[in-house]
Amino acid sequence: MVLLLIVGLRYQASNSIYDGRRLYETSLSNLRNWHIKGDISRFRGWELLPYTHGNLTNAERLKIVKYYDDPPGVDGRPVLLQSNLRYDIKQKVRIGWKLYHFNSFVSDLIPVNRSLPDWRDKWCRNQNYSSDLPSATVIICFYNEAWSALIRTITSVLNRTPPHLLDNIILVDDASTFNHLHKQLDDYVNSTSKVILKRSSHRIGIARARMLPVQEVQSPVLVYLDSHCECSEGWLEPLLQRIKENPSTVVSPSVDNIHDNTFQYIPQEVNNLQMGGFTWDLKFAWIGIPQTILESREEPLAPITTATISGGLLAVSKDFFVKQGMYDTGMNIWGAENLELSFKTWMCGGSMEIVPCSHVGHVFKMKSPYKDDDKILKKNFVRLAKVWLDDYAKYFYERIGNDIGEYGNITERIKLRKKLNCHSFQWYLENVTPHQVIPDTYVASGPISSILKEDLCLDAPVPFPKFDAIDLYPCHGKGGNQYWSYTSIGELRRDDLCIDYLYDSMTLFFCNHAASQLWLYFEQDQIIVHNLTLKCLNIAQHYDGYKPLLTRCNRTTAQKWKITNFRIENFTPELQATMKLYKNLYEQHNNKLKKNRTLGHGMNLTITTSKINTLSFDMKREGFDNTMVGSKRIVHAQ
Repeated sequence: MVLLLIVGLRYQASNSIYDGRRLYETSLSNLRNWHIKGDISRFRGWELLPYTHGNLTNAERLKIVKYYDDPPGVDGRPVLLQSNLRYDIKQKVRIGWKLYHFNSFVSDLIPVNRSLPDWRDKWCRNQNYSSDLPSATVIICFYNEAWSALIRTITSVLNRTPPHLLDNIILVDDASTFNHLHKQLDDYVNSTSKVILKRSSHRIGIARARMLPVQEVQSPVLVYLDSHCECSEGWLEPLLQRIKENPSTVVSPSVDNIHDNTFQYIPQEVNNLQMGGFTWDLKFAWIGIPQTILESREEPLAPITTATISGGLLAVSKDFFVKQGMYDTGMNIWGAENLELSFKTWMCGGSMEIVPCSHVGHVFKMKSPYKDDDKILKKNFVRLAKVWLDDYAKYFYERIGNDIGEYGNITERIKLRKKLNCHSFQWYLENVTPHQVIPDTYVASGPISSILKEDLCLDAPVPFPKFDAIDLYPCHGKGGNQYWSYTSIGELRRDDLCIDYLYDSMTLFFCNHAASQLWLYFEQDQIIVHNLTLKCLNIAQHYDGYKPLLTRCNRTTAQKWKITNFRIENFTPELQATMKLYKNLYEQHNNKLKKNRTLGHGMNLTITTSKINTLSFDMKREGFDNTMVGSKRIVHAQ
């Protein structure tokens, strides 16, 4: 709701730019605060049940709770903690976040067999599935998972899957070290039918853990789930139906969100379905379904072709999976295995779909629990690029500063690609994901460095938290946090995030084509102008170094920047015309500027000492008009 409110505010009628900007700033500030997980005092709570947290007395439980919901989390509702929690309870909450990267304290309050509504639409409930659907084995891999989250995942599979379609649930323990995942888990498995436990003696990573039990599985279909999921009613049948109809299709359910703090189950709505894509740093990305695809669909809830899948939740024919070479065993721990499966499936004769009639909830963690993430991910991504991206791998290498490093032996994966007679990656881009933006079409890409302080570059953390301020750090030439894409419509992007503004400083925010996300770089002056505030990007001294700020334009060296690989011809025609007109009119008026120079009206040079002889006036005389198009201020030819 907060995000919807912000988007709505951004697209309000622009009778008052100031009021709209103030509302936006307030909303964005609130949204940023909402994402801070450490401050649990903002959350209220439901009453605890006797069987949870047995080390607390009833009197102690009453001090923790404020509202009663019997049981907590019933029907997927949120569980919110009291504001005046005791210190030891707060410590338990903090420790849970540290160990599991979600609120395990809240998870422990919720029954492992909690009820969920039937999230399916009427159209889905009325579907008639084949009477001879293939059966499946569900494989759940885990490492140091929270007990309640793991058991709730297993319980939801057992309770909401027709028995004749479920052969087994195989748990694969990737050398967990937490005590509750040893004897306690052994006892649980021994007392629960259809559940099998396999353990690895050492860390082998998610890809190899998923492959570990495959050869002994007798089921025709493999279903992979993460260890912090909840399956809803009717989740498996539509997945099996698609595989029965086409065994070379890899399918994913509609991945619903289980809030990592409150454990509220939030289903995807039919009007807000998403499909899988990828970014050029080879990360999976959820993207909106293109309008052309939506318009061609006769039924909104029919399976959706997707370029990639998230990887944690999928179903696949065992024979097809084995024939395709399963996962790359050279990849370590986690990362890139989902894109490797996606590219390989499409390029080598298969297809991928998201099935909206299948609902599985998933806890999306704000941070990976694995150590040495960057090193692990880099190796995996380089292997992916080397084997599958062909000449397009160069765009990934740019994102890591062309520092490829060690990536192991890829001979067997290259042989597999030849054996399967796979298509090229260009074929994949043209036929599977034609909406993918190729970096060659950007106006610029790479670092943005200060002219005043040549060793400082614009920097922002990735991927979380998404709303941190843009900062200045020593230029390292390795891409990553300092890699920016300047788009044809004036966005300074980091994949699906854009540089926005907040109280005269910059922040990352979801790209939404808003006026506050339009930046114009005038190459001759080397200035970056913010379209909405009419200010320039400035480097300012701060108590702990230098910070980028928006200030009144004065064309000093502090406002000069170098944008790498700048290509003005890649701007839209409207912005190209703006740049050319600015240059011409600036030269005409350069000798007239005597004092108090400012840059105003978005992309027009305003002379404050003259109300008549302004560049804005001259631009209109030359056939240009400064108007609002949608929520953007655009200068265009009449």
